[in-house]
Amino acid sequence: MASPNELALFLESVERRAFKQAIFAVREEEGALDIVQDSMLKLAEKYGDRPAEEFPMLFQRILQNTIRDYFRRSKVRSMWTTVLSAFSPNDDDDHDPLETLAADEDPDGPRTPESQLLQAQTLNAIDDEIKKLPARQREAFLMRYWEDMDVAETAAAMGCSEGSVKTHCSRATHALAAALSARGIKL
Repeated sequence: MASPNELALFLESVERRAFKQAIFAVREEEGALDIVQDSMLKLAEKYGDRPAEEFPMLFQRILQNTIRDYFRRSKVRSMWTTVLSAFSPNDDDDHDPLETLAADEDPDGPRTPESQLLQAQTLNAIDDEIKKLPARQREAFLMRYWEDMDVAETAAAMGCSEGSVKTHCSRATHALAAALSARGIKL
């Protein structure tokens, strides 16, 4: 049984990454914020009494289901707004949580402005290419390599087989490597 403090610490630790996953999926900041908030509330209300070790997998499953629900609701809304000729604008996200990946210093000493610019450009390129991945590949890639979930946890969270997770991750990494190589970025 997790304590309320453990639940709060877990939610705080996944908030930024969950927002980035949601923004990749829906490409709308307000929708992504709603998805993350709804997912956190669902975890707290329905599974807050579970052991803290189960939170990562449960939260990822809830987050992915909430994203799917968002698209289902959007499809219905889209039908009505099309009939009424009202289109909602898509906003670009202003905040880049990938900045948390950037370290303040290189192991060899202080970073130069040039190296900081190069790193920022590389992170932006990676961010752009992740957005272009198909939804299931992006989902598997982010869970495996960003959330550091193993294959079994990712499969359970995505509701698919472990083989599907491996296939999605393989295709995503090959697509990212090819896209970044085409941009002249060697990782």
